[in-house]
Amino acid sequence: MTTFPVIDPATLQTIAEVPDQGLDEARRAVDAAHAAFSAWSRTAPRRRSEILHRTFELMLRDRDDLATLIASENGKSLTDAAGEVTYAAEFFRWFAEEAVRPGGDYGEAPAGGARTLVGHRPVGVAALVTPWNFPAAMITRKIGPALAAGCTAVVKPAAETPLTALRIAGLLTEAGLPDGVVTMVTTTDASGVVGAWLADERVRKISFTGSTGVARVLLRQAADRVVNSSMELGGNAPFVVTEDADLDAAVAGAMIAKFRNGGQACTAANRFFVHADVADAFVAKFGAAVEKLTVGPAADGCAIGPLISAAAVQRVTRTVTQLIEAGARITHRAPVPDAAGHFYPPTVLMDAPNLPEEIFGPVAPISTWTDETALLDAVNATEYGLAAYVFAGDLRRAIRIGEAIDAGMIGINRGLVSDPSAPFGGVKQSGLGREGARDGLREFQETQYLSVDWP
Repeated sequence: MTTFPVIDPATLQTIAEVPDQGLDEARRAVDAAHAAFSAWSRTAPRRRSEILHRTFELMLRDRDDLATLIASENGKSLTDAAGEVTYAAEFFRWFAEEAVRPGGDYGEAPAGGARTLVGHRPVGVAALVTPWNFPAAMITRKIGPALAAGCTAVVKPAAETPLTALRIAGLLTEAGLPDGVVTMVTTTDASGVVGAWLADERVRKISFTGSTGVARVLLRQAADRVVNSSMELGGNAPFVVTEDADLDAAVAGAMIAKFRNGGQACTAANRFFVHADVADAFVAKFGAAVEKLTVGPAADGCAIGPLISAAAVQRVTRTVTQLIEAGARITHRAPVPDAAGHFYPPTVLMDAPNLPEEIFGPVAPISTWTDETALLDAVNATEYGLAAYVFAGDLRRAIRIGEAIDAGMIGINRGLVSDPSAPFGGVKQSGLGREGARDGLREFQETQYLSVDWP
């Protein structure tokens, strides 16, 4: 079998070679998942819960090793990587608890003469497709509910970051997961492998995290067989600061919302709207914090690592050039090392135009506002609606603004919205369905009811 290299984006060195699997391996993975489904779906919820909880414990046991692995193949700082491991493990704990609370309903038919029993069944073999930016959390956020619901899964991790997925698969096995319930397929032929899964009548679910453009292709393929589909897609998150906001809190929130994983997150703050009365003060505080960021390899203890690839650097560079040509100006920047990695300087831009697409890098474009109606028009002038952030002194005003934003998740006076117990997902072109919370379990279940004759 051929292999492909996994590259450390901070050093450009090869850290591992993994199998470059193709259509034959993709079909065999479905064979295994299909063969394992009957027994796994009948496994007692308590047993499924115990395996998930044990995997949670194993991830915490190996947290340092997993964080180092994530930092090596993804490039993010060790602090970010360790935080991701903890967050990712929580999905196994959360869905271990949800596995034993499947829910249901019982009631009398309104017309009488029957009783209605409502239950939830696993949808079947699930194809899970994950991106490179959170190689642990995106895997566990899908595997956790799939296993809790009684589904089996075939998984295609991103070619840039397959090592973390393979390690988690090993921990699931160590925790007692039966053979065939989860099978990883590492490949450079993502479209071929996923296309083969969507064409296989035994695959009844596709859960994808990635770009909206790729999702449109997958949805067209899924439509041919009416495959149950969940899509967690791109974002263009606004970050709103009102004139009465606590600026220190807003800056702290902005640093998290913008620079976690170097801005390579679908929930990253992408457009900053700061009230004109406090714009100078906010930019001064925010810019000073940005200039203090250390950029470089995770092994050196730096806060900001590289972008994932040379193409990513070129794309961010091109976006910043276009913003400057449109009238934006650079006010603050952090230094970058003279090194081989894919580094880009954290940058603050003032007087930036409203962006139509996410930057996916450490760049914060800021514009000012005075009229709330015009602000909301600008905030909602995008086809995306994943996350948004509002910082305001008046909590009622903050909630009112948040409720007027077309987004699935709103951070009110906080720069972090992700939580395993909360429904993660967006509106408009940002996706279909939700991950996390009870909603995440339901994404892998079908509802069935029994109408029982009751004379």
